[in-house]
Amino acid sequence: MKPPNLAARLAGPRGTFVCKHHTRFPPNVQQSRSVFSPSLRSFDRVSEGRLRNPVDPVAFHRHEAVQRAYIVRRNKFMFAGAVACMIIPVIIFYTADIPTPDTSKTKKGTPEPRRSLLPRENADSSSKATETFAGKPVHVIPGGKVLGEDPDSPSGAEVELVETGTSTIPHFPKTIHIPEQNQIAGSTNVTDDEYTLVGLGIRTVSFLSIQVYVVGMYVRTTDIGVLQSAMIRQVDPVATALVPMEKNQLRQKLLDPEQGRLAWETILKDSGIRTAIRIVPTRNTDFAHLRDGWVRGVTARTQEATKRGDQSYEDEQFGLAMKNFKTVFGGKGKAPKGSVLLLTRDEKGKLAALYQEKEGKGAYQAMGGVDDERVAKLVWMGYLAGKNVSSEGAREGIVDGVMSFVERPVGTVETRIS
Repeated sequence: MKPPNLAARLAGPRGTFVCKHHTRFPPNVQQSRSVFSPSLRSFDRVSEGRLRNPVDPVAFHRHEAVQRAYIVRRNKFMFAGAVACMIIPVIIFYTADIPTPDTSKTKKGTPEPRRSLLPRENADSSSKATETFAGKPVHVIPGGKVLGEDPDSPSGAEVELVETGTSTIPHFPKTIHIPEQNQIAGSTNVTDDEYTLVGLGIRTVSFLSIQVYVVGMYVRTTDIGVLQSAMIRQVDPVATALVPMEKNQLRQKLLDPEQGRLAWETILKDSGIRTAIRIVPTRNTDFAHLRDGWVRGVTARTQEATKRGDQSYEDEQFGLAMKNFKTVFGGKGKAPKGSVLLLTRDEKGKLAALYQEKEGKGAYQAMGGVDDERVAKLVWMGYLAGKNVSSEGAREGIVDGVMSFVERPVGTVETRIS
């Protein structure tokens, strides 16, 4: 037999040489569309019956970069979509216009229709609610003052009303009469001391500004002169009234978190004035919810005092007083929309809570009280001063009321009110 020539030998089948470190796959892998490579933590695709080299570093890093870029791009689009879904409805609620209705058939004198889907001040009550106070009609006298029947007056005298900025509770009385503790449970409220409104605001929660209640601070009318004098001394110890430049100085001081805290703490501690906080819920709530809000505020302020080195709230007596404060509002049930809660603070700092189920209807019911003056002071400071107050609108309203007091000579404001 003739031996094959060189060309035939070169054309014959060659032996297969495989590296001993090469990954071996079972025979059925060739029929699958992809195979998982544990070493690469990815799928190697099969093309035309052949496996792509599973240890090709260039192909692997390119594939990994493409996958990473896809995931990052997808997450960005998902985040942008989530943000848009939250912002767009809010923008529509506050800015979208309602088509103007045909007013040619409406009666003359009817109020102009609202043109916003969700106005801030008229979103939760009808316009008819703004025309009454305690269920009685109100009227406007020359000069723009709004008057309504005083629910605390047995003779049905009229009282000046102040607009609150929300149609749910549209008005607060300029003056109120708070009964003595021994007169609260009687069939009728025997009026005693008269209190004058200093300022008011709306308590809101969350970034949507959901209204919870309207709050106003009152001071006993006969103590207005004492409050005037104490505020004026914060700027000028010998003056009896403040000029515009001094008023601006006092305003900045009261709005400053630290200086305002020092000023109000001094006034509440040393002046001996009687004050009251009047709260009317704008929606159905309960006393436990209101109590928890006050307790959180008191806790935050005691912690701030401890950081300043003030140890006056670390004793056991204050802890017992806070426990008593929680008991006052514990288990009292619901506080429906339109009910009235009065927190009073006497000249010694004692706190008392009074409740009226419906504004202007029925007698005030005593809920209890706390003798420790520190509790009432901290609750009051939650509306008056500090970095975080319960209602910024209430603090600004109270400061505006103080400015109207100090621009007049001491002793003339209560005479004018009387």
